Formats: sequence, C-alpha cells, structure tokens
Amino acid sequence: MPSRLTRTRVLGLAWPVVLAQVATATTGVVDTVVMGRFGTAVDLAAVALAAVTFNFIYWSFGFLRMSTTGLAAQALGAGDRRESRAVLVRAALLGAGIGLALLVLAPLILAVALALFGAARDVEAGAAAYFGTRIWGAPAILVTYAVSGWLLGAGRTRALLALQVVLNGVNAVLDAWFVGALDLGPEGIGAGTAIAEWTALGFGLLLVRRDLLSRDRATVADRERIRSLLAANRDIMIRTLALVFAFAWFANSGARVGTAALAGNEVLLQFITVSAFVLDAFAFVTEKEAGEAFGARDPTRLRRAVRITTEIAFGFAALFTVLYLAGGPIVIEAIVADPAARDAALAFLPFCAVVPLLGVAAWQLDGIFLGTTQGRALRIAGVASAALYVATDLILAPRFGNAGVWTAFLLMYVYRAAGLGAFWPRLVRAAGAPGRPALPVREVE
Repeated sequence: MPSRLTRTRVLGLAWPVVLAQVATATTGVVDTVVMGRFGTAVDLAAVALAAVTFNFIYWSFGFLRMSTTGLAAQALGAGDRRESRAVLVRAALLGAGIGLALLVLAPLILAVALALFGAARDVEAGAAAYFGTRIWGAPAILVTYAVSGWLLGAGRTRALLALQVVLNGVNAVLDAWFVGALDLGPEGIGAGTAIAEWTALGFGLLLVRRDLLSRDRATVADRERIRSLLAANRDIMIRTLALVFAFAWFANSGARVGTAALAGNEVLLQFITVSAFVLDAFAFVTEKEAGEAFGARDPTRLRRAVRITTEIAFGFAALFTVLYLAGGPIVIEAIVADPAARDAALAFLPFCAVVPLLGVAAWQLDGIFLGTTQGRALRIAGVASAALYVATDLILAPRFGNAGVWTAFLLMYVYRAAGLGAFWPRLVRAAGAPGRPALPVREVE
C-alpha cells in the first residue's frame, strides 16, 4: 500500500523538479549569452531564429514526456511494474522514430522556417548552419523526453534533476569551447547543443537501464496499448498546438496595439514564464500522484492528491503575485532601457501579477488530466479555450487597446480551467469504476 501523501512529501518531490525546470530554462539563455559575448549581431539573430524553430518543433512533441508520466504512474499505481517498464520502452521507441523522421525531413523543415521568417541572407545562412548541426540531436532529445517523463512518473525527481544538470552543463561547456575558443559561430552552438543532447541521453539510459531492458516483448508490442498510447499522444499534441497558437496570438495582438506595447508585453511575459516554470513543478507532481491514484482505481486517493498539491501550488502562486507587485517595478526599471517599453511594462504589471493566481488552477488541472491520460478532455478544453480567447481578444482589444489584450489573456486561463473542470466529476467516477487498472485508458465521456 502506498504511504499517505503529505505536504512534506509533495515538497520533497517538487523541489528537484523546480531546479530541473530552472536548468531547462537556462539552455537557451546559455546559447544566447555565449553568442552575444563572442559573436556578431548577425550570429545572435541567426541563433535566435533557428532556436525558435527548434522550440516549436520540440514543444509540439512534448507529449512524449507528458503521456509517459501519466501512463507510467498509472501502471505503478496498479502495481504493474512490468507494464511500467513497457511504457518506457514504447515511448523511447516512438521518440527515436520521430527523431529519425525529423532528420529525414530536415531540409524541408529548414526551408519552411526560413521562408516564414524572411530574414536577411546573412542571418539565414547562420540559422541554416545552426540548424544543420543541432538537428542531429533530434533523436536523442526526443528519447530523453520519454526517459524524463518516465522518471517523473516513477517519482524519481532527483534523477530527473541530475539528467537536466548533465544536459545543461555539457551544453554550456561545449558552447564556450566551440564558439569562444574555436570560433565556430552558430554552427558551433548547434553542434554543442546536439552533443549535449546525446550525452544526456546516454546518462538517462544509464539511470533507467534496468527498467528499459524489458524482456516481455509481448507486453511492449501489445497492439491495444500502442493504439491507446498513440491516441493519447495525438490529443495532447493538438492541445499543445492550441496553446502555442494562443500565445502567438497574444504577441500578435500586442503588436497591433503598437511597438511599445509589444515590447512591454514581451518583458512581462518573462515574469509569467518564471512563475510558470516553478508552479509547473507542482503540476508535475500532481501528474504522478493523480496517475497513480487513477491506476489504483482509488477516487479518495485521487481527491486527496489533487487537494494537497493544489493547496501548496496556490500558496506559491500567491507569493509570486505579491513579489511581482512589490518587486516588479524595480526589476523593470533595471532591465528595460527604452522609456516607452518600460512605461508599457510598468502600466500593465498588475495584469501580469494576477496570472499566477489565475493560471495555477489551469496548470494543476492540466497535471490532473495529463496524469490520468485523458486526452479527449485535454483536446476539447485546449481547443475551446484557445477559440474563446481569440474571440474575446477580437472584441476587447480594438476597444480597450492593451488593457483589452491583457484582459482577454487573463480570461484564457479561466477558460482553460473551466473547460477541464467540467470533466472533473466524471473523471472521479471513472477513477472508481471497476475494470483493468492499467491501459487501455478509460476516457471520461
């Protein structure tokens, strides 16, 4: 029987995830800092352009981490370690397959990306050089997503932190060497990141080597479970793309208001990113705990897991709100030199400060439904909230300018939480329903 979940245990699981999230966020920062220190403005622009392309591609395949966490936790909750190992093998094979497909399609992906951005020729040349070396890390990073998701689902959050430290540490060292010492420019940045991704994969495989070498091939190749995995991944991918579209719309809506508004919004978006990275740690713990409770068919355990993790997450969200209101002006004054952009950021800081309190409900519900692999609910809520957000922005932004842009953005979090919250009662009933605890997933209707 699992030990009773406590707030101390939640914090013990969450702190390594918080640090792992911070380490994840530093990858792009290190690339930018090294290129800014040793390269030209053209080199920096080239890395930024290509990095956006990779961020979009890899975020689109984030389901490899998300679904693996939920399915592994459900199998462990059901007491089926053999199925938990099979989840890891299936996800790793799927990640490797997608990574190889990206290598084959790399010329087409690069051509489309360059056509969409329409940058200067010298910038495009640098972006192509970065892309050409970093793309070789695609199979490694996608398999690492599967390994990371499995470690989280198994509650091995310290191992997850170690994996991220290896990835970012090797990346930082190689970036400095390839660019600072060897003067390889954007191509060196891409090569350093790709090598770091393969190094991290090797370390990750060592962490899970005993579980990865599953001998039960029939379980790994179970067609019903593979179909359920692909269906869940499809729905999570659609949900993720809907969120990506919503954030792109936010940036575009600010641009329609004016350059100062766009710049100020971009500054405030970094505040939101910081709080989201930290609060996501509790959503990740919720994924694990909700997944185990769902796999054990224990609605009481599910409700307790959701209540305790959410209480702590709301406490940290309130702390972020207070910190942003009290210290935000000081940070903005220190980092934004342009007067118009600085004034715009200061004017709309109160809107930004509310995001952690509004967003934490949506992030926690994401964790609940990802952990229980309820892809249909995630897809419906994700698409519906994005559509409602765009409709709200089209109504408010023309009338109220940037205040309308931010009001619609805040309501997007309300729409996301309401959309998933509508499925909560049926999820609890499904958690208590009799039947085979592990896959195939029982979807709430």
